[in-house]
Amino acid sequence: MLACLAPNLTDFTYASNMEGAEAVARSHGYYLLSAPFADRSQFDALIEELVGYRRVDGLLVISPYLDERRVYLPDDVPTVLMGGCWRDDARHMVLLDNRDGAQMAARHLIALGHRCIGQIIGPRAEDCTQERELGFLDALVAADIPHDPSLTVEGDWSATSGYALLKSLIAREPNLTAIFAYNDRMAVGAIRAARDLGLRVPQDLSVVGFDDMPLASYFDPPLTTLRQDTFAIGRACASLLIDLLDKPATGPTAVRLATELVVRQSTAPVRGKEG
Repeated sequence: MLACLAPNLTDFTYASNMEGAEAVARSHGYYLLSAPFADRSQFDALIEELVGYRRVDGLLVISPYLDERRVYLPDDVPTVLMGGCWRDDARHMVLLDNRDGAQMAARHLIALGHRCIGQIIGPRAEDCTQERELGFLDALVAADIPHDPSLTVEGDWSATSGYALLKSLIAREPNLTAIFAYNDRMAVGAIRAARDLGLRVPQDLSVVGFDDMPLASYFDPPLTTLRQDTFAIGRACASLLIDLLDKPATGPTAVRLATELVVRQSTAPVRGKEG
């Protein structure tokens, strides 16, 4: 038996991660138990039950760096961390190259002539938010575009937050021509808010998301976004864990997966820059 611990079981990304992991586990004769935890205390209780009572053979932990829970993982159970960014104290990990993905998003908008670009970021406590923000800033520096912190607002991954924050950004900076939202749900909320404000997407405002969730190509307009293969991430994590069970590694292993820019109809050249 293997166990996969996630902050919740309803988020699309986490659910797809677990589905990929379960497919690999099943093909190797393992049962994968998935369990949610909301905070450190729940995490500790789950670890105690899974390791002490159920005696699982290995652990997969999604978003291991939301707080200090990483410190309390058992040393005697093979464990693979899913997501986050590499740290000196890390164990075996599969991570997405969030920084490179955000650079691609920013470079795409800059190449279209955009200079006044807002960001709707995720919660700052999360590694993926921090890495994406670094990537975005990398692209601004490379293009010699000054960074305006007032154009960055913090959302909670929901479409509702994307909607409200786009409205607040436009009120603060009516000359905004592009938005990079750190997930597709906040991006679609921003698109709806733009329309309610009388702005056309992409003619008046270009929007880029992150994830390429299954409905992204059916949004109106279809969403330009960064594709992360969440199913493949889960598969890679389970494969690495099973390899560790068969042959323990002598040192930490990091598997880094790339993102892909998918250009659709939610982005266009800034007004006056066509051609």
